[in-house]
Amino acid sequence: MTSKANGFCRDCLAPAAAGARRCATCGSPRLLRHEELFTLSIAHIDCDAFYAAIEKRDDPSLADKPVIIGGGKRGVVSTACYIARIRGVKSAMPMFKALEACPEAIVIAPNMEKYSAVGRQLRQMMFDLTPLVEPLSIDEAFLDLSGTERLHKATPAETLARFAIRVEKELGITISIGLSYCKFLAKIASDFQKPRGFSVIGEKEAMTFLADKPVGMIWGVGKAFTETLKRDGLTTIGQFQQMEKNELLRRYGTIGQRLYHLARGEDTRSVKPERATKSISNETTFFTDISDFETLAGHLRRLSEKTARRAKAAGFAGHAVTLKLKTADFKTRTRSRHLEAPTQLADRIFATGLSLLKNETDGTKFRLIGIGISELCDPAIADPPDLVDPKAARRKAAESAMDALRDKFGLSAVETGYTFRPDGKKKKDEDGR
Repeated sequence: MTSKANGFCRDCLAPAAAGARRCATCGSPRLLRHEELFTLSIAHIDCDAFYAAIEKRDDPSLADKPVIIGGGKRGVVSTACYIARIRGVKSAMPMFKALEACPEAIVIAPNMEKYSAVGRQLRQMMFDLTPLVEPLSIDEAFLDLSGTERLHKATPAETLARFAIRVEKELGITISIGLSYCKFLAKIASDFQKPRGFSVIGEKEAMTFLADKPVGMIWGVGKAFTETLKRDGLTTIGQFQQMEKNELLRRYGTIGQRLYHLARGEDTRSVKPERATKSISNETTFFTDISDFETLAGHLRRLSEKTARRAKAAGFAGHAVTLKLKTADFKTRTRSRHLEAPTQLADRIFATGLSLLKNETDGTKFRLIGIGISELCDPAIADPPDLVDPKAARRKAAESAMDALRDKFGLSAVETGYTFRPDGKKKKDEDGR
């Protein structure tokens, strides 16, 4: 592939002839051209409707149907496919509103273990491109491909186009790519032309490109600050371009400095390699509010087991356990306890969470419960023999045996008393699983 042309075909990677509307080699209209295309190296990669895309991949009958991934009627939308989005469904929308907007949608409970597995595959594929990968979430990351031309025998733009093709072939999902000279503009670019987008913002055009964009497009400017700026008569980024730095600092403090520089396309943040995981947790939202201790304990046990499985799979143990509760009026309570020795065992996570829960079940109704570990460390020092509790070693061995059975026969192969109803029937999650 030559980098002398001003662009290339995203489907076959052949150089794009000047002025052509379709690729001369494969006939595709997906031609990528830009004056600075072959000199830019900072990218933002974002999967397209990640959770929904995985579900559609695994069930082809869903391909042309609106799909919502969410946690039941009392939960919110985690992801909606693009068909559902056209009908007005958005991420974080309450489920009942989503179903009002798109009543024919197929709602699927989130399967985080499956999504995380695909996320890990995607992350490893990113590291095949460059060691400078900065994850932002399970399905998006910044990449710095500076200096990778010799390794890949292609410019960063060409390497990214190859990567998009590889992801579609090997993972069965699609991604959108933003390419620029800085993180701020790369992330903005990745939102254009979704799904399967590849957008470029160069340095020469940055000021002009940003001038008519809304102030909310600037990193760190949320809804509340947008309203503040609107009251001050500032609605477009171009207005910041006309202001002096001292004036912005006087009005808005340190964030004024960010407004000044980002409005001019100036972003000196580097792509930082993968950040360490700080915590591992799981939570669930209920169909109906719950105040009963035993019912909450059953959910807590199941979530503790999920947290322990994730910790073991990731190779972490935690020094602290945190219980999260959300009341019926949406107030959040978090209670934490530091452990004498770190753990990755469901038994200890649950026991600690249970003792924290006892102090909170005073008749208050809760709509959400969660449990997690933090202050992560090497599992080699976790769960040492306990002379005070001689049965701890037996419980640890029993949990290892349960893990082995679940690995072989599935997660429902072994259940504990807390995850069963008194009548012996297995409890379902509030999302129906």
